[in-house]
Amino acid sequence: MTTQPHLLVDDGDLTDIALIPGDPGRVDRIADHCDESETIAQNREYKVVNATYEGRELTICSTGIGCPSAAIAIEEMANVGVETFLRVGTTGALQSEIEIGDMIVATGAAKNEGTSKRYEAVEYPAVADYDALSALVDSAEANNEDVHVGPIASDDAYYAETDDAVDDWEAANLLSVEMEAAAVFSLARRKGLRAGAICTVDGNLVEGTQKGTDTEDDELPDKAKNNVGRAIDIALEATTKL
Repeated sequence: MTTQPHLLVDDGDLTDIALIPGDPGRVDRIADHCDESETIAQNREYKVVNATYEGRELTICSTGIGCPSAAIAIEEMANVGVETFLRVGTTGALQSEIEIGDMIVATGAAKNEGTSKRYEAVEYPAVADYDALSALVDSAEANNEDVHVGPIASDDAYYAETDDAVDDWEAANLLSVEMEAAAVFSLARRKGLRAGAICTVDGNLVEGTQKGTDTEDDELPDKAKNNVGRAIDIALEATTKL
């Protein structure tokens, strides 16, 4: 098999399970939570590291922002033998009771994006694998987190999320919106692989606190501090159950 053109990896380079943050900078942050790690490749938005956590060998690979680049990562990792994908990210809450710092484990994702539609009809569900979903929920609960389990939305247009769109998502009882899960879930299902997603809340669109809002650290509740680090720990713990 030839080298994958974007991830620059070959068959046998990676492990059977991958944590997939969007941000390349978060790859090193996840690796810092592991016992040992080794950089395998880096190209464009993709940084690939192999690591070991409590005896579990795993891969960490960034996907960049949005479903198109996430789909490339899933396709190329699947080509070299990765079988389980756990998205670790951030998300904007769509229900007023969900607070910054809470954890959301997605059961499925509404396809408000274009990538999955190139693979299949919009009616086909973008859903998480049961085992991956259960491992993430169990790990979050064991960490005494405020975890919300349910459907989310994946959207392509960060700066075009209108008030009407937010109202519609809220009325549909979707928990939050992010930008990658629909493609990750859809591709994994089509390939007979496993995928799950845990995202920590970094803003609430219904309450008007969005990503990037200026808030002093001392104004944040305790659970909003180091929430990304806690999501990483949950995801790593989940790998030991899969």
